[in-house]
Amino acid sequence: MNLVSIRLITDNIHQLVTFYEHLTGIEPTWSTPDFAELTTPSATLAIGSTRTVPLFAPGSARPADNHTAIIEFHVPDVDATYTRLRATVTDFVNEPTTMPWGNRSLLLRDPDGNLINLFTPITEQALAKFA
Repeated sequence: MNLVSIRLITDNIHQLVTFYEHLTGIEPTWSTPDFAELTTPSATLAIGSTRTVPLFAPGSARPADNHTAIIEFHVPDVDATYTRLRATVTDFVNEPTTMPWGNRSLLLRDPDGNLINLFTPITEQALAKFA
């Protein structure tokens, strides 16, 4: 089994896709007006409109209702990323913080309230994990 993507469901697909495009610097690929993907070297962030939910099962997903998952992106320099995003991101949960497991992390929320962790490994052990 291979984790291929995470899909977010939203009422405002253009706003959410634009947010992640700015966050990641990755140009989205639009399959339809209701579905876009941002593909990284390790996985894909898929974003679907609420209009796609009935294709799976009516009522099976709700937009802006995530309270358990954290979407994580490994970035080269979390402090520089924070500086870049401060002019446009309005919902930071914290400032860059060094975690006990060796990553320097920045938590923020996307326009739908999904929690995002941007991190840079800084200790030998954390660096080795991502080498």
